[in-house]
Amino acid sequence: MILEVRELSFSYGKSEALKNVSLGLSAGEILCVMGPNGSGKSTLIDSIMGIHKPASGSILLSGRELRSYSRQELARQASYVPQNHSVTFPYTVREAVMMGRTAYVSAFGEPPESDGVFAEDAMKRVGISELADKSYGGISGGELRLVLLARALCQGSPLMLMDEPTAHLDYRNELRFLETVRSLAIEDGKAVLISTHSPVHAFYFASRGVPTGAIFLKKGAVAARGEPDDIITAELLEEVYGVRARILESDGEKTVLLQNSL
Repeated sequence: MILEVRELSFSYGKSEALKNVSLGLSAGEILCVMGPNGSGKSTLIDSIMGIHKPASGSILLSGRELRSYSRQELARQASYVPQNHSVTFPYTVREAVMMGRTAYVSAFGEPPESDGVFAEDAMKRVGISELADKSYGGISGGELRLVLLARALCQGSPLMLMDEPTAHLDYRNELRFLETVRSLAIEDGKAVLISTHSPVHAFYFASRGVPTGAIFLKKGAVAARGEPDDIITAELLEEVYGVRARILESDGEKTVLLQNSL
């Protein structure tokens, strides 16, 4: 198993953000973590990245306790696609993608020529090769998300963590992003944990042959977990999000139709 979270709890001061959360993720699987704002999704990802120290419980990466990893070792195990990202320096897209190789370079070393090959392959895989020489700060928001995905792919880690990566993307770029993630699981055996507000994403991956799990958080605790077709119901969405919805299916594809809030 690539990732195992056991009875994880974490608090911001007196505010409990995660309450005995457990989950597992193996190579070639996608786990969609869902829940309303403030339910603990980002806190969970931050904890797996080692940013937060758990109040109790444990996190294992490839069977080894997270706390035993150095920062460089952790970067070789897990890559990250953030929800928000600020472009500070005028790097080219190629240079930004190559930053994914930082975990393999010593403090005073220079990246080998082979790292350029990793970057070119990652950009080709994500479909952004034509952007390679453009300014990192001069591309669209949708293109930037794809660059961040290419950077994470270039990192070469078995686990990929994504925090609402499709937020604000148009339909074309959202589909492009989801298809790339699907191929990373199916073809490369990546373990992908993706935080999302859209249950449709879980249906999408599952309908395309990816072993897909879904877990819903509510006020820091697990409200439901299982396969998307089994647990994503109108009743669960009402319980977790406080909305009335219908699950519609056509030609083997499921979607969610929101009706109204409670």
